[in-house]
Amino acid sequence: MTERTESARRIVIENAYLAPVVGEEIENGYLIAENGRITALGAGTAPRTEGAERLDATGCLVTPGLVNTHHHLYQWATQGLYQDSTLFEWLTGLYRTWSRLDAEITYGAATAGLAWLATSGATTSSDHHYIFPKGRGDLFDAEVRAAAEVGLRFHPCRGSMDRGQSDGGLPPDEVVEKTDEILSATAETIDRYHDPAFDSMLRVAVAPCSPFSVTETLMRESAVLARDKGVRLHTHLAETLDEEQHCLEQVGCTPVEYMEKLGWLGDDVWFAHAVHLHDKDIRRFADTGSGSAHCPSSNARLGAGIARVSDLLAAGAPVGLGVDGAASSELTSMAGEMRQAMLFQRAVHGPQALTARQALRIATLGGARNLGRHKEIGSLEPGKLADIAVWRVDGFRAALADPVCALVFGPTPPLARLLVGGRTVVENDELRTVSPDAAARAGAAARRRLLAEEDR
Repeated sequence: MTERTESARRIVIENAYLAPVVGEEIENGYLIAENGRITALGAGTAPRTEGAERLDATGCLVTPGLVNTHHHLYQWATQGLYQDSTLFEWLTGLYRTWSRLDAEITYGAATAGLAWLATSGATTSSDHHYIFPKGRGDLFDAEVRAAAEVGLRFHPCRGSMDRGQSDGGLPPDEVVEKTDEILSATAETIDRYHDPAFDSMLRVAVAPCSPFSVTETLMRESAVLARDKGVRLHTHLAETLDEEQHCLEQVGCTPVEYMEKLGWLGDDVWFAHAVHLHDKDIRRFADTGSGSAHCPSSNARLGAGIARVSDLLAAGAPVGLGVDGAASSELTSMAGEMRQAMLFQRAVHGPQALTARQALRIATLGGARNLGRHKEIGSLEPGKLADIAVWRVDGFRAALADPVCALVFGPTPPLARLLVGGRTVVENDELRTVSPDAAARAGAAARRRLLAEEDR
């Protein structure tokens, strides 16, 4: 399929169906990338490019790499538990198990989770890690190392909880941190890891966990810290009706009203889930540019409901996709979430509620917008980073005349190639950066170690 030159810093993808997300699709065209950036794309035959690797993409669809905007990588180690629970039941059942996390467990779970994302077309992933048990190693660094080894662009969020049960919160007191310690540790994390460069492989966001596990002080101070440091804000919001009731009882307003009161609406903020929004909430999201990460499989698994994605898009609010943690979204693929998002909206609002191309857009450019990286990734345009997915839509899928339909409507197609900054991460549906078998074993070992800790 390829003329391979390992030392080449140029790649030419030719004979492909290009779906750039912005602009017109190209039925038979080429894309050229050099030094990690896209330099050209067009119809017909690619110009001769000396010293380039040439990838014959006959029978393939080329899209931007998918952007995962909400995850909890550590949860790979607790899949399949509390299978029939609501969100609050599921959380209260798992908090104490998660309190036994250490750096080794986190590294193994993150390696498996990120490897799984790569094989489903993701080139960028966020992560929301909010449990930091004392004396159990550097958990944040563990997932940063895993992302570097797998080769994905990474946007981890330094999460936190400072409101335990004794203060009216949901988590047990032993899994929360002190507010001042959180703010200090978060600032140190940003200074150590955040890279604002255009081609950055690692950026950091500030992410108190949720309205039911965080104090008002931490929410306000986190917003001040993030804006002082020039990084983004993230939290869970409006995931269940239980959360709305909790907010009404505790703070006297709805979750979105609470966020606005705290200064948490803006184009530097994206919220996970946002399932239970009122009409006025959607208008405020659109007016302020506040984003949301739609996690359809997790929301269905926990019986939380279906987010109003089509209404958000119609209003002009930013929407991206997320697979959420594997403990509430077992083995969910990033590409598969496009299909879930599309089908759920159609089940509620009819067959025109979300098209295949809209689903692809929220999985790419919508996700990039959530992470503040829409100028760098999320579409195939000259000057943008060469984060590219090449999907095989031949064979049985050739019966579908529309390659984008083949990607979104059906099961996830094989990946002929996945490039991150022009570097191959997946080829012929296999990881090339780390051993897939080793990554799977690391995830299984993380589970065994965590549950063995629980039994002690």
